[in-house]
Amino acid sequence: MSSSANIYVDNGSYNKLLSYLMGLDQPQLEEFKICLQSSQLLLGNFQQIPWANLKAIDPTNLLCLLSEYFSERQIWEVTLSIFDNMNLTSQCTEVRAMMNVPGLPVGPVERASVTGHLQPGYLNIPPSLFVAEIAQTQGSQDPSQEEPEVPEEEKDHRRRYRERMKAKILTMWDNIPWPEDHIYLRNVTEKEHEGLKSLLYPNRTGAQPQTIVLEGLAGVGKTTLAMKVVLHWAEGFLFHQRFSYVFFISCHKVRDMKDTTLAGLLSWDWPDSQAPIEALMSRPESLLFVIDGFEEMDVPSTLDETPPCKDWYQQLPVNRILFYLLKKELVPLATLLITTKEYRTNDLKKLLLNPWFVQIVGFTEGDREEYFIRYFGDQNKAKKILHWVRKNESLFHFCSAPMVCWTVCSCLKRQMARNPHFQLSTQTTTSLYVYFFSSLLATAEVSLSDQSWPDQWRALCSLAAEGMWFWKFTFAKKDLKHRHLEAPVIGSLLRMNILRKVSDCEDCVTFTHQSFQVFLGAMFYVLRGVRGSIGGPPKHQEMRVLLNDALADTNFYWNQMALFFFGLLKRNLAEELEDTLRCKMSHRTTDELLEWADELESYDLVSSCFEFLHFFECLYETREENFVRQILSHLLEADLDIFGSLQLQVSSFCLKHCQRLSKLRLSVSSAIPQTELTFNLETLETRPHYKIRQWQDVCSVFSNGNLTELDFSNSKLNAFSMKKLCYELRNPRCKLQKLTCKSITPVRILKELVLVLYGNHRLTHLNLSSNNLGIPVSTMIFKTLRHSACNIQYLWLWFCQLGTPSCKYLSDALLKNKSLTHLNLRKNNLRDEGVKFLCKALSRPDCSLQNLDLSDCSFTAEGCQELANALQHNCNMKILDIGSNDIQDDGVKHLCEVLKHPKCALNTLGLEKCNLTPACCQYLSSVLRSSKSLFNLNLLGNDLEPRGVSTLWKALKKSTCKLQKLGLEKELYNIVKGELEELQERGSFLRVKCKWDFNDLEDKWWW
Repeated sequence: MSSSANIYVDNGSYNKLLSYLMGLDQPQLEEFKICLQSSQLLLGNFQQIPWANLKAIDPTNLLCLLSEYFSERQIWEVTLSIFDNMNLTSQCTEVRAMMNVPGLPVGPVERASVTGHLQPGYLNIPPSLFVAEIAQTQGSQDPSQEEPEVPEEEKDHRRRYRERMKAKILTMWDNIPWPEDHIYLRNVTEKEHEGLKSLLYPNRTGAQPQTIVLEGLAGVGKTTLAMKVVLHWAEGFLFHQRFSYVFFISCHKVRDMKDTTLAGLLSWDWPDSQAPIEALMSRPESLLFVIDGFEEMDVPSTLDETPPCKDWYQQLPVNRILFYLLKKELVPLATLLITTKEYRTNDLKKLLLNPWFVQIVGFTEGDREEYFIRYFGDQNKAKKILHWVRKNESLFHFCSAPMVCWTVCSCLKRQMARNPHFQLSTQTTTSLYVYFFSSLLATAEVSLSDQSWPDQWRALCSLAAEGMWFWKFTFAKKDLKHRHLEAPVIGSLLRMNILRKVSDCEDCVTFTHQSFQVFLGAMFYVLRGVRGSIGGPPKHQEMRVLLNDALADTNFYWNQMALFFFGLLKRNLAEELEDTLRCKMSHRTTDELLEWADELESYDLVSSCFEFLHFFECLYETREENFVRQILSHLLEADLDIFGSLQLQVSSFCLKHCQRLSKLRLSVSSAIPQTELTFNLETLETRPHYKIRQWQDVCSVFSNGNLTELDFSNSKLNAFSMKKLCYELRNPRCKLQKLTCKSITPVRILKELVLVLYGNHRLTHLNLSSNNLGIPVSTMIFKTLRHSACNIQYLWLWFCQLGTPSCKYLSDALLKNKSLTHLNLRKNNLRDEGVKFLCKALSRPDCSLQNLDLSDCSFTAEGCQELANALQHNCNMKILDIGSNDIQDDGVKHLCEVLKHPKCALNTLGLEKCNLTPACCQYLSSVLRSSKSLFNLNLLGNDLEPRGVSTLWKALKKSTCKLQKLGLEKELYNIVKGELEELQERGSFLRVKCKWDFNDLEDKWWW
């Protein structure tokens, strides 16, 4: 089944089809699926359904799958064809009768889409408003209906098992600790009840997916939602018709279990430890497996090499049993509900069959606002604080977890009470967490000597760091003992809600929120000491690996760990922790970071997907300008997408310190104000807008550093901010040589480039491709090219939607300009008239152009005639590409007449996809025999036939032929391959290219 969220509208015809499929026994159903792989039975040109989608599907889902590939009429035709092949005579008779019923639809089935925040294959759900994000399914089964008749013994089994599961879930719930001042927003039991029902109940004629994945950040409610599924079933409110048994499997709990069987695993929660396995095996479609915490599972490296497992009694490691369940090899007809943190989603996608992903988003913005208002009790104060938190995008993102909301609120409330002059503007995410932990520990009652406390704190941080390396978030008693963590410390950390007990795992603890573990793991690398957390390399080497991984990875938690690590380098925060924790920070950390940064010069950071923006965010977190200046002195190139306020803020802070930066790709879509001043209604003061100042800092890198290349493509700016940029680019100190401005919005702001073209004599390369320049913008730029102060040598105007009128102004510019040597006009609708205008300038002997790309410009042999006439008077042109134009053989004939001229300097000619025939080869052969300059000829994409190649080859074998590279279709190259090898053995430099790769330095000619 597709992962899109579709529910099928009730339809009598579909009900009948479903009854036929449900009437098949298991062997017949398997045969029906196999027949769907036969092209003959699919009636020739019907699309075949992949076997992976069919192998574990039940009749209801099968009908949904068929409706995705066929119209309703086609499903009836395919069903009849397969039933006939299976010799199901009575069913064939009934199907034929149904197909003759007037009004049977012939088009695709009508669908009703699920509402909500939908992404492809995803549904985003705040658990507190579950039903608001999912439309109720039509015709859901009524949970109050009586269950089908089952034997008394099985009824008793179910009753006792439900009682056991209800007690288990309620016990787990009671054991989850929350801080005393935590705010509970609302009672949403009824809404969650309805939301869960719409997620897991099948519709009458449409089916829900058999594999559902709840994904999201830590602490947003995935496990809570999964537990409620089990509880609602155990209490008899939901799902008791669809599922006979629901099993809750906690991945962290079974992670260290000994080898067992699936039957043994399911018996764990049975009241008498003896599950009715045979009864379960007889109705696998009525089973629901809730697998909680997939992120704590290790994927076996040899999983794909092992044979499939279908045996409930086969002894295996528990993680293998779970993977066979996930892959639908064990109990393929069962339904799976899986929870995972989002960074393991890709691993899950490789295992699952047709999953439906539900994104749990936690607190909505409205929830967060309500939480802050209720926590602080003062609406104005709460809204000011929330406004500041919103500006700190990573922290605001974290606050989708209720526990982080409590952490932020409790920390700020304590600081405001302690310091009346407390300023929010000076706070960072790291400083909040530092003050949170220090305030808790300052009042902690722990019976430890001053000498032992630093060792205990270092042990806790080491435990957190090791857990991050191995994605371990639950720690058993032996883990704590291995780190020599003492009972009084553990007890104190539990009372302070830094740690909490794991409800379904005796003597296990976990950090109350994963951000606590991330913060403490980062702190490990700034504490004094040389030993690493994982027992192998020393700490500073571990730190290097951490940074390299975190800055080349989009994993949210690695990124956050790097952010905390840099934030802890701030002097006042280090002093705060030293005073509170009585632990010494390492004074070598900064030096080790600078040594790491020194190595950045030797890496190709752009191609290695280095996360520049996250790197800048980490440096901004330090607020230590001297340190930032030192570390950025090693940065030679950067690639930045400024799409929001945070990205603009960190870029403005860091770029002004990038004194050695030589290459920058900068895409800007963050809104920058058009006015420099803002008026504050509260203070009645006028002051510069902070975003204008930040943009000025970004632009300062162009005039204060060593930047020679700027790619400004895919940016959205207003005229004011573009003018600011251009003033910096025309500054006498600006060393920019290459400027790329592709796909700029709005295009009219490119007129501001006139300032740069007049004022910066160092600028030699300008790329304006993929902009609809129009007459006003193109005219202004072309007029500027005529000015003697303009020193542009390379100009790219690829796909700028230029037409014949633009060519007149461009031709005038070429008549005056003496610097332009390379011009790319590819993919513009110039036509023959436009080429004629250009040739007025090209025909001048003093025209400076050497390389011209006119490929895909919609001209014909007439345009070629104009080019040939111009080349008779131009001895400077070296490269001409006119590929993808309908010039045909006559156009080649015109060009060949001038190419034979001894004064013609053309060394490269592109004729790809020009509708050439074998007839043109005679003209080309004549040129190849006599030309002393032609080295490269591209004839790809033309139907020259063997006889045309034979004609060419006679000329290519001549000693007078100077050609070194020939573009030729592969089947034509195969004809002369042997002869080419003989030529090369005799010293010929000729090579044949079957593909012209414009990313290759040799093939791209000049652009």
